[in-house]
Amino acid sequence: MRSSSALGDSVPYGSACECTPYPGLLGDDLARFAGHPVEVANDAVAGYTSGDVLGQVEHDAAAAGRIQNSQALTLEVGANDVAYSSACATDVACYEQRIPQLASNLRVVVARVRQLTEGRSVAVVLLDYWSVWLGGTYAAAQGQAYVAAASAVTASVNDTIRATARETGSLYVDLRTAFRGPDDAWDETHLLAADGDHPNAAGHRRIADAVAHAVVASQ
Repeated sequence: MRSSSALGDSVPYGSACECTPYPGLLGDDLARFAGHPVEVANDAVAGYTSGDVLGQVEHDAAAAGRIQNSQALTLEVGANDVAYSSACATDVACYEQRIPQLASNLRVVVARVRQLTEGRSVAVVLLDYWSVWLGGTYAAAQGQAYVAAASAVTASVNDTIRATARETGSLYVDLRTAFRGPDDAWDETHLLAADGDHPNAAGHRRIADAVAHAVVASQ
């Protein structure tokens, strides 16, 4: 494995961390496994929705070229599709109206990646979220209605990502479990940056470890 690419939103981009985001850490992990350097192309963009990533893989020739040369690709997007808004507040049904479009966009993005890498064995990895809104004590500070809605909307997004991975033959990394444990009972605050929304350095390390395990196990 000589190169790895990342697509997605502010999580793989590394917002609020001032650290090496998980795509870079993953490249180092894969390099140790492969026994040679792995070049990493991080094309994630803070604020991107699934529609933005779809436009990127269809119209950004430079990003498409980097995907073509990759042996592994991570995709984490969807939180901004259901970003918290005052219009919807904690009305879960209001956000879930956007889930079918997210599902459609994810399928087309993966299909485009497969098209760009046709004829080669490429590990396509779809990652979900510990929370699509604030997490840990930052969420708790917003009240129980916020916590319950965040959990429900996150579950809908994660179910969609997991289903897309299954339908497209992609690998799936469950970050809800990685951050919150198998019983969804851990407090993930220590893995979050000061904004309560993005991973800190320890969070990015946790994500990279989970992805590296999935990729290596698939080889």
